[in-house]
Order: sequence, then C-alpha cells, then structure tokens
Amino acid sequence: MTNKDLKPGSVWNYFYEITQIPHPSKKEEKIIAYLLDFAKKHNLEAKKDEIGNVLITKGATKGKENLPTVILQGHVDMVCEKNSDTVHDFDNDPLETIIENDWLRANGTTLGADNGIGVAAALAILSSNDIEHGKLECLFTVDEETGLTGAYALGKDFLNGDILINLDTEEEGEIYIGCAGGKITTATFTYKPEDIPSNYFWFRTEVKGLNGGHSGSEIHKGLGNANKILNRYLWDLSRKYDLVLAKIDGGNLHNAIAREAYAIAGVPYNKKEEIIVDLNILAPEIEAELKNIDPNLKMTVLSTDKPEFVIDKDTTYNLLNALYACPHGVLGMSMEISGLVETSTNLASVKMKDNNTIVITTSQRSSTNSLKDDAGNIINSVFTLAKAKVEHSAGYPGWKPNPDSKTLNVAKEAYKKLFGKEAEIMAIHAGLECGLFLEKYPHLDMISCGPTIREAHSPAEKVQISSVEKWWIFLLEILKNIPAK
Repeated sequence: MTNKDLKPGSVWNYFYEITQIPHPSKKEEKIIAYLLDFAKKHNLEAKKDEIGNVLITKGATKGKENLPTVILQGHVDMVCEKNSDTVHDFDNDPLETIIENDWLRANGTTLGADNGIGVAAALAILSSNDIEHGKLECLFTVDEETGLTGAYALGKDFLNGDILINLDTEEEGEIYIGCAGGKITTATFTYKPEDIPSNYFWFRTEVKGLNGGHSGSEIHKGLGNANKILNRYLWDLSRKYDLVLAKIDGGNLHNAIAREAYAIAGVPYNKKEEIIVDLNILAPEIEAELKNIDPNLKMTVLSTDKPEFVIDKDTTYNLLNALYACPHGVLGMSMEISGLVETSTNLASVKMKDNNTIVITTSQRSSTNSLKDDAGNIINSVFTLAKAKVEHSAGYPGWKPNPDSKTLNVAKEAYKKLFGKEAEIMAIHAGLECGLFLEKYPHLDMISCGPTIREAHSPAEKVQISSVEKWWIFLLEILKNIPAK
C-alpha cells in the first residue's frame, strides 16, 4: 500500500502535501502561503490577519443556503520532535511518511497529524464539488502548540459563523465538548562557573528510549519522564559522593513529556566503579516500574572528556533537590466526568543557557481555573524554596462543557445512524483553542472530533488510517444535517 491508495483520497492527498511543507510552530510562513494559494486556485474568498491566521470561506451548496454558517477549525503548526539519531531539519526538510499495517507514521520524527490531518480534511471539503453543506468558514490558526498564540490574537470580527467544529482531537468515536485550560511556569537558576576539581572521573549519563507523549491527553498513562529519571540518579549520587555537575539537558517542549535527557558530571576517581554499580542497581528498578508503558528505556554511563567548568555546589544542591521535589503527572481527577484528569503538571524541560542560567519549564493544566493556578503555585513554591526565580505565563482558559449543544445532538445522531452505536461524549485534558474562541465569540456552539492519533508530540506519533475514513464520513454527515436557522 502507498499513500496514493489511502481513502478518502482527497484528505490523504492534502495531508501528504502538508507533510512536504515545513511548518514548525512560529515558522508557518510556507504553510500560510500554501493555504492562500489554495484559495486562489479554487476561487475561494480568503483573508489573513496580522499574526497569520487564515480564513477561507465557501458558499453553501444548492438547497443548503438557509443553514447556519459552520466554522471548521484546525491549527497549521506542528510539534517538531525527532529521535537523537535522526538527521532532519524541520525548517527545511519534508517529512518522510511510512505505512505500517493500519497506521501512518514518519521516519524518526513527529508526523504532524496533530493537526495536519484536520487541516487536510477542511481543504478536502473546500475543494469538493459534491459535498452537501451550508456556508463554511475554514479557520486555520497558527502557533497552537507553543501557547495558542493564533487563537489569542484572533480578532472579534474575524469570524461570522454560528457553529464551530474543532478538528483537533485524537480518538475516533469520541465527541469532545470541553477541554482543560493551561499555563506555563518557568524557574531560572543562576549559577557560578567554578574550576574543575582534580583527580575526578568525568562521565556522561543518559536516559533515552522513552516513548514520550502529549503532556495533556497522555499524562494519565504514567509514561516515563526522562528529566525525573535522570535526576533520580544524579540526586542519589550527590548524596553518596562528592558529585559535581557540569551540564544537564532534558526534554524540549512544554507540552511534551520528556523522552531523553543527559548530564555531564564528575565524582572522585576512586568512586568510578561505584557509580556504575549504582546505575546497575537503579536502572533495573526503574525498568521494572515502567515495563508496561516504556519497555525500551535505556540508562547509560560512559566516560567523557574533562569539562571546562562545573556548576557551583550550592546551585547544584538546590537544582537537584528541586527537580526531585517538583511534581510531575496527575494531581487530581474530575469529580464530574468519570475518568477525566482534572489537574496535572508536566516537568517538561531542563536547559542550560549561555548566560550562566538553567531554565526549567513546566506546564500545568486543569479544567478548573482555580486548580490550574493552584498547581502553578505548587511549582512556584518548590523552586522558590530552592532560590530560583519563578515566572508564570498568562495561561489560557478551559472550555466548559455544554451538554445541551444542538450541534452535539446532531453529531450524536449522525454517529449512531452511520455506525450503529453511540459515540462517547468526552472532555479532554489537553488544551484546545475552543476556550479562547468562546471568550471572543460567546454565541458559538462548539464540538470537537478527530481520527485516532497515538503518541502525539513524539517521534512515535502515528495516525490510524481506517479511523480517518470513518471520521471523514462522520464529519460530512454532520455538515449535511445541521438544522436550518
């Protein structure tokens, strides 16, 4: 099977074109130009706002002129993650896609099905001549993955629609009517570079092989966090030996669970064998803890060259203790919706900067705004006690479920008619742009749906081919059955 054999052909063709256009967050110029060119080729009205959001409008098909205007919405940026041994330039290189049974993935990188497949479906509808629908506004937002910047900047007069269908959820057969809000909390340590001690054994220790994943929709799975695992080892060594730390680096994106991390450190030379023994004890313990969710975990220690400097001992002490104390994972479950994570936090990345600082990025999510802020305050307290400078982003609101939504009723009936079973009505712990849309357009009736995507925000990201066809049929049935005004 090749990409050309996939159904529905129009969706997959547009998705393939999207994979060939570099579109990292904050660097969406090429995909924006592609959308505007698409509109021109199909004689469709299009406009772009100052930040780069694009709106393409299509008139109603014959007999559907009295239907309310529906907004189909997806974001055009993608998370750019790759395996450490993969050579790929996200700013310039196309993605290489691979079909494995019923799944499509990329070769060693994220696939961008989040949310390229939603964008592709909207384009397929816009280009079609035989799909029934009322007037359509297709909204393509920028920079969703790094803070919903496009949705934040959206003007209150950019849209005219009455109904919004977000195409950015990741489980076929589920209709989403709510999402979590979120915020980012960063902690910055300022260290003093110190001369390296003599007669030390220098080593590089790595954590790799973890699956990683979306820090919202997959936070409940108990996936290994490379930052936490690495720090667990370093903290243990710091308590037993005269450890000095020269370098630490782990994770990348605030909305991804860290897959890889490493550190360069030293211990007195006569402790060389002991740190290897310690790893040989600790690694199997952590492997056993994660065997059902992260079976490919690898922890290594290898000798390395002498570094130029080490981080001062006070900062090392505070950093390792704060990283150990910093919570990661689910903080609370919803009391209203069974199985829904209400509040969580993600220890996303640890990065050394050129200005003698170490920046720790964390993200908090909650469907309850007060608990989102509370989670941020927990992180603040941990790092404040460790003498770091702490800052919070403004955050974004959640989307409160509306079980009485008329569009939801249409979608429920459509799914049952098509597939002979009820769709699951859900709220998602991930952050969608819907909360921000509702703030600007409080009249909107919204739902969200999508095909099945696994391991989003990681190089293992994949989309289930058969689910795309089911979701496509479902989406068209909704559009056809939207009731008249």
